[in-house]
Amino acid sequence: MSPEFVVGFGRQAIELCLMMALPMLGVGLSVGIVLSIIQAATQIQEQTLTFIPKIVSMFLALLVALPWLMDKIISFTREVLLNIPQYIR
Repeated sequence: MSPEFVVGFGRQAIELCLMMALPMLGVGLSVGIVLSIIQAATQIQEQTLTFIPKIVSMFLALLVALPWLMDKIISFTREVLLNIPQYIR
């Protein structure tokens, strides 16, 4: 294995992790911003009010994105396992 291959393989794995985290993080960010605007408009400064809606929305985003996430991780794992003989040369 060459250093370029190892760096490319690591880069591919990190990109996959970031792509898999993006739906939940995006939903959490948008819900957090909306709730912050509501809190600023109503002048309610309670930190715990944003926790439950963010968690629930991120869980729902996970449920919606789960088929796509599983497809991505299964295809990556299948590619890695099928190419093991080429990797050890």
